[in-house]
Amino acid sequence: MKVLVVVLNYRTPNLVVRCLESLKHEVAQIGSMHVVVTDNDSGDGSVEMIGSAIEANQWNWCTLIPLSHNGGYSSGNNAGIRPYLDTSSDLDYVMLLNPDAYVHDNAVSTLLEFMERRPDVGIAGARVEDGEGNRVHSAFRFPSAASELVEGFKLGALTKLLSERQLFPDLGDEEAEVDWVTGAAMIIRRKVLDEIGLLDDGYFLYFDEVDFCFRARQAGWPAYYVPGSVVTHLAAQATGITDDRQELRRYPDYWFESRRRFFVKNRGKLQAMLADLAFLFGYTTFRLRSVIQRKKNDEPPRFWWDFFRNSTLVKGFEI
Repeated sequence: MKVLVVVLNYRTPNLVVRCLESLKHEVAQIGSMHVVVTDNDSGDGSVEMIGSAIEANQWNWCTLIPLSHNGGYSSGNNAGIRPYLDTSSDLDYVMLLNPDAYVHDNAVSTLLEFMERRPDVGIAGARVEDGEGNRVHSAFRFPSAASELVEGFKLGALTKLLSERQLFPDLGDEEAEVDWVTGAAMIIRRKVLDEIGLLDDGYFLYFDEVDFCFRARQAGWPAYYVPGSVVTHLAAQATGITDDRQELRRYPDYWFESRRRFFVKNRGKLQAMLADLAFLFGYTTFRLRSVIQRKKNDEPPRFWWDFFRNSTLVKGFEI
């Protein structure tokens, strides 16, 4: 087995089956590829539905692993990766693929070919499109106090002034080195996992792939954006941040907890606090500006309050 694809399910069995259906051509093309689906104790019949689909379609290249509890994204993916790292000496790559994503033709093989061509690269991510074929951001810069100021203010002039610090770099159709790529479609060299370990189980959901790419970069393994590999991601279908009408819901506490964990762990206490202050200052200014200009509020409900009460200013540096 050269590449292992891990798909983590939590109460999205129909999306998982669609994801697996999109992978069957990649399995046939690559040959030495296996897919493992871990189920985060869905308790809704997901295991039975996915298991029946695997059996009915004779997908012997896919293994289903039901888990006894829901430990989150990192824990669920690690549960799929760990057994194969321990037993498969010929495993060279692990790919994380969201259950609410499906691959286009040659998506996995293109990432694989890139990694074979660039042995110095540790992680690579696909070009991601939404359900209507529009390109969405899938490669980013690491968060910092400066990027939080830009994100909070939402002001064109400041974004332009601090263009090298904002989270979303301008990427074209060429392969490019980036800080981190989305875990919705991310391939990892086995040597990286051997050196830095698995995903951090301390993250329940969000910022987990940011943390992993940060650790990999510190160990000398850069990440790359590979637009020749295309994956459709039905964003937030598996996490519930939006509803069926694409309306933003109130952010869960674990989003803020994950953000705080990333900054405290990787940037240090001082930068974590500065990042919180920078965002709150910028976001407060943005909301006041919106009220004065009578602009429609498209922000998540109670976002300022939820951010503040989960910040280092209130919670301290607990992670």
